[in-house]
Amino acid sequence: MSLPWLVADVGGTNARFGLVTRRGGQPEAVTVLDVSQHLGLADAVAAYLADHAGGVRPGAACLAIAGPVDRDRYRLTNAGWSGSVNDLGIPRTVLLNDFEALAISLPHLAGNDLVSLGGPPPSPGLTKAVLGPGTGLGVAGLVPVREGWLPVAGEGGHVAVPVVTDLEMEIVRALRADGLPYVDAEHLLSGTGLPRLHRGLALVRGVAPDARTAPQETARETSRTAGTVTTGARATAAGAATPGLTAATGLTAAQITSSDDPLCVETVEVFLALLGGFAGGVALTFGARGGVYLGGGVLPRLAARIPGSAFRARFETTAPALTDYAAAIPTSLIVAEQPALTGAAAWLAQRFPEVEL
Repeated sequence: MSLPWLVADVGGTNARFGLVTRRGGQPEAVTVLDVSQHLGLADAVAAYLADHAGGVRPGAACLAIAGPVDRDRYRLTNAGWSGSVNDLGIPRTVLLNDFEALAISLPHLAGNDLVSLGGPPPSPGLTKAVLGPGTGLGVAGLVPVREGWLPVAGEGGHVAVPVVTDLEMEIVRALRADGLPYVDAEHLLSGTGLPRLHRGLALVRGVAPDARTAPQETARETSRTAGTVTTGARATAAGAATPGLTAATGLTAAQITSSDDPLCVETVEVFLALLGGFAGGVALTFGARGGVYLGGGVLPRLAARIPGSAFRARFETTAPALTDYAAAIPTSLIVAEQPALTGAAAWLAQRFPEVEL
């Protein structure tokens, strides 16, 4: 008797679950559970299977975790969950970092799942990369291998922020003077980073930042306003204990991206320019001639503003000596509903070709 596969995308705020009932099929019975309402992963899995999946027992499972994973062990960043997936009692269970799952989804996304951000059409069969500002800044690569695809996880969000213009350098200097000794990419290119970038720009411009909301949003509040795609061992968990990391303006990422206030508008312009440079660096690091894909919770609300921004120009000029190389790399925005679940299902199909559905 064939049994369905369980797939999950577990972040610090929400845990998404679904069932795959045929090889190559999309997840069904997708349900979002509140992480705070469950004692741990085993409790959330049991609740999903009992309350939303008719009590079915899965034959295999792939769980994408927003935090570090090591074989069967996991630790959920921004939540208290940790342990071993062996405790779930599912015969074949594999773990992925959330951006690994997002990377594996890339060959399975097409049409309305993607919005082109410049460059030629993506080429199948070539190395790809994905990055995304959400609660943090996630990065992963996807390399073609004989068996299909191999995801490559990393912590690229913690490289130095790719400042180029005089204004960007002044912002970094202002933030350092404000108590942030080292400014990495995630500090500015994330849901928690946007308010920090807004503050840095306000300091440079000599204007008072808007403080219409509480002085500092928590990582959990940010994940609600900036999207629910969170990243691995990101700086947000340690931010409250690090000087300067909590120096925000009082505005959330959602408020900044939706405001027509001149300082907010300029903040988004700087954000997209920096993001283009960062994406270009990722493209060169992985040799991602198959395309660079952008995910995360922040960018979908900026989709209409990216084409008119400096994003693509900065992407192509990341390394002036390699402008032609970068110009030939397509960039795309992921707008699919549940790409990490799609990636988890694809990984199970590749890992267990002998298992029937």
